[in-house]
Amino acid sequence: MKKVAIFLGAVAVFGLSACNKCHDCHYDSPNGEVELGEYCGDDAEALEASGYVDPSDTTGTVYTVHCGEDH
Repeated sequence: MKKVAIFLGAVAVFGLSACNKCHDCHYDSPNGEVELGEYCGDDAEALEASGYVDPSDTTGTVYTVHCGEDH
């Protein structure tokens, strides 16, 4: 019975972690590629949809964000 419980626990952990896909995200600035870090699920989709404004950039430029691509 203990082995079954451990097996089911492992399957549950694997199954739940597979649902929330995480990706490294970046944008291309005039000075080169800027890494934004890892975003998961809806956060990654929202970031790609809305873009990114660098807080240190006074022009307010909205950069197109790419997540989960080989770069």
